[in-house]
Amino acid sequence: MTPITDDRWRQTHLGRLLGHAMRRFDTRVLQLMAASSEAPLALSNLAARDKVGAAIIHITRHVPLTGARLTELAQMAGMSKQAMGDLVDQAEAWGLVTRISDPADARARRIVFTASGLAWLAAFRAAVAQAEAEFRAAVGQEVATVVALGLEAYANG
Repeated sequence: MTPITDDRWRQTHLGRLLGHAMRRFDTRVLQLMAASSEAPLALSNLAARDKVGAAIIHITRHVPLTGARLTELAQMAGMSKQAMGDLVDQAEAWGLVTRISDPADARARRIVFTASGLAWLAAFRAAVAQAEAEFRAAVGQEVATVVALGLEAYANG
């Protein structure tokens, strides 16, 4: 085995850069959500006080408009059922989502957006669009397009 004499690669490898970029993007989206006039006031106030963590973005990203079971949400987000359950509990306490009976199986529950949750989702869409525009302005349209195409190909490959 070759001894490691230069460890700079640990700071600049693709996975680390992707992680930093995702945290920066999510942080910016939450900043925009905090200032949004579209987001429900109580939720934008929570975001402004850093009480809405980036983890709640998992709920926003993954709950389909028609709702989903907890196990489905956990699978979509790549999380354990228990961790997703904790996020759903938090989102439910904030009024973003609620649990309803699943029409296909009375024993099961579906997580769906509330009216406030749908308003949050609309504000989230606007914040994501703004953050993406800022990214394009920072790196240039051509680079942004290549990055998006590359990440899509990699994620779906």
